[in-house]
Amino acid sequence: MLIEKGAYHQRTKEINLFSFVTILVLTVIIAIVVKIIFAQTQPQTISPLPDPTGKSGTFSLFFTKETKDPTLLLTQIKKIIDQQPGNYSVYVLDLINNQAFGINESVILTAASVNKIPILATLYKDAAAGTIDLNEIITLQPNDIQYYGTGILQGEGPGGEYSLKSLAQLMIKKSDNTAAFVLMQKLGATKVQGTVNNLGLTQTNIEENLTSNKDMALLFQKIYSGQIVTKTNTRALLEMMSNSDFENRLPALLPKNVKVYHKIGTEVGFVHDVGIVETIGHPYYIGVMTSDISGEEQAETTIGQISLLVYQFMNQAN
Repeated sequence: MLIEKGAYHQRTKEINLFSFVTILVLTVIIAIVVKIIFAQTQPQTISPLPDPTGKSGTFSLFFTKETKDPTLLLTQIKKIIDQQPGNYSVYVLDLINNQAFGINESVILTAASVNKIPILATLYKDAAAGTIDLNEIITLQPNDIQYYGTGILQGEGPGGEYSLKSLAQLMIKKSDNTAAFVLMQKLGATKVQGTVNNLGLTQTNIEENLTSNKDMALLFQKIYSGQIVTKTNTRALLEMMSNSDFENRLPALLPKNVKVYHKIGTEVGFVHDVGIVETIGHPYYIGVMTSDISGEEQAETTIGQISLLVYQFMNQAN
């Protein structure tokens, strides 16, 4: 059967056009698929989120497809703190996958007693190096007694004898200011600041009593991971920070079987609590620091509410 020449060329033209369109469509589809796959494998950083209230505050997030998106959680936290007087810094760091998110986490604040943690870290670091004996006995002198704030030693007066280890325990569990003063005198502010600097903290000033949530997260991460002292002493450090006299902030609303290794800080206008919440297989750092606070009890309640929201988020199924 003969095919007319014109009809043959027409059919060839149609086939070529169809092939071109098919290739073009396939190319577009492949490009879209590649883009989607690439996007899913990249960390997503979002900062800042809109602040509809006009109140100062910046969200920062870091998450991948293997971690949970904390955007809703941060929105809930922001709603809580926007209803409170004062300013809040919140930071969360997953110690397993390094997921991190926060609000104003890099703001430098008066540390209050939070800066007793660098003193503790320096003391045990020196003990591990053999330059400090934790069993050394110190006799309290009249100038050692700090007649302000928290602690029991101010009520006992001079003359008491305590080991460095006992002073460390009092400094953390009871936030004893006299114990902290004596240990700082023993170590020296320069040495403590040197420890801080060597650990990579860039916003912590011991003599000026300043720090940030992000710096404290790094310090707790290094303590928890055993980068400062031996495994045995790491556990000793952590146990000092559990079941303190101040369990009405971060641990307040959490299940009683959950370990919280933390340190509070309180000064006029400042109410803090920072530390590690140890859930089975999933420890995380959480810090809530504040400034310009008018009511300490309300701030403590708010810290507890934020801690509970974060705990629920960190323990939900992926």
